Amino acid sequence: MLESEPDSAPPLPHWARPSARLRELWRQGAERVLNAPPEWIDEMDNASVSQVGFGQIAEDPVMMAAIKRSNRASLIRWAAANIENPGAPVPPALTPDMMSNGLELVRRGKTDLMFRAGRAVQDIAWQKWMTIVFSLTDDADELKGLLEHSARSIMAYADGNLHAISAYMSAEQEKLSSNTHVDRREWVTRVLEGVSVDIREASRRLGYRLNGTHQAAILWIEEAESELSRLDEAAETLIALYGQTPVMLRVIANTATVWLWINDKSPPHLQRLQAYLKDHPGVKIALGSGDKGVEGFRRAHLDALAAQRVMSRLNSPAQAASFDSLRLVALMSRDPEATLRFVNHTLGELVHAPIALKRSLLAFLQSGCNATEAAERLHTHRNTVIKRLDRAQELLPGPLDTNRLHVAAALEALSWMAAD
Repeated sequence: MLESEPDSAPPLPHWARPSARLRELWRQGAERVLNAPPEWIDEMDNASVSQVGFGQIAEDPVMMAAIKRSNRASLIRWAAANIENPGAPVPPALTPDMMSNGLELVRRGKTDLMFRAGRAVQDIAWQKWMTIVFSLTDDADELKGLLEHSARSIMAYADGNLHAISAYMSAEQEKLSSNTHVDRREWVTRVLEGVSVDIREASRRLGYRLNGTHQAAILWIEEAESELSRLDEAAETLIALYGQTPVMLRVIANTATVWLWINDKSPPHLQRLQAYLKDHPGVKIALGSGDKGVEGFRRAHLDALAAQRVMSRLNSPAQAASFDSLRLVALMSRDPEATLRFVNHTLGELVHAPIALKRSLLAFLQSGCNATEAAERLHTHRNTVIKRLDRAQELLPGPLDTNRLHVAAALEALSWMAAD
């Protein structure tokens, strides 16, 4: 999808252009914006979600990825326009990421967050731009002129973008009021939030038995301009693992996320799911197993949501994970930096060893320190496993016999991290 020039945007402002000297300084500054250090961009991203009410959104990997792309796209658009024609008004543009997040905030009833986040990013951008301007010249008149002209440009550009997204969100609000997906999501949201509902009526509206036994999954894609059809295909793969055609509830959470509930007692085989997802690159699935009734429906989803957040915090390369497999890591990873320090302190040089050594030691500990059982788990000859265990223990900073619990926990956390 290409950037969209909003039909309802106000006409571009007309103002006197700065002098040739100021335009040249402006062009130089815009070039520096395009080569801004990563920490400047990080400040903008953090400012986006520092507002009150952004708590859950900041933990949503799909929305956060879109926010970051949107911030960069807006910055690049303004800078590129001012390299080509310094000082001229920059037309606003709605990117697919802006529209995706705008739609999600409409669904969540938090449209004001878009505007507060936009102003917060604008403040950071202005601070960084002033730093650039003061590095370009020390002439008082040039500084005054360049700051006045550029302040007008940045404000007009930001206002134009916010006007455009406001018009888009208002139009989507009207569309969603009669949309069946929204009706379904509203009923699901009421159940998840513990609002008192008539179970029979809710089951009828959802086409799904809330008094049954539930498994839940969250499917999502963090790539730009993703298509729901890719999630639908992955969902079919997941459902096929149940060995029958179970009763299922599918809710489109946003343009890159789908929530699933399945009336079934047993979760799918995680390793088989991971293997099948290789045919669906970019798609990730978090599983949560619940219990019977409304509380089981709610807990299954919350477990899947917790698994999704852990995968995001650890930047895990895994395409699929279940909350059951991540319970320990979920507790450990609430502070990712502290988790990494614990892993490095506990494992020492083993952190950087070949993955086969770490997998063998983890399997050995998970098997009650039984090398034969570990070899069966790994489908590897016992003698090979023993050699790996000997080498792994040489790399540990301390004896395994007195530190088994910590070593197992550290290896479990490391197994889900992108670095491994």
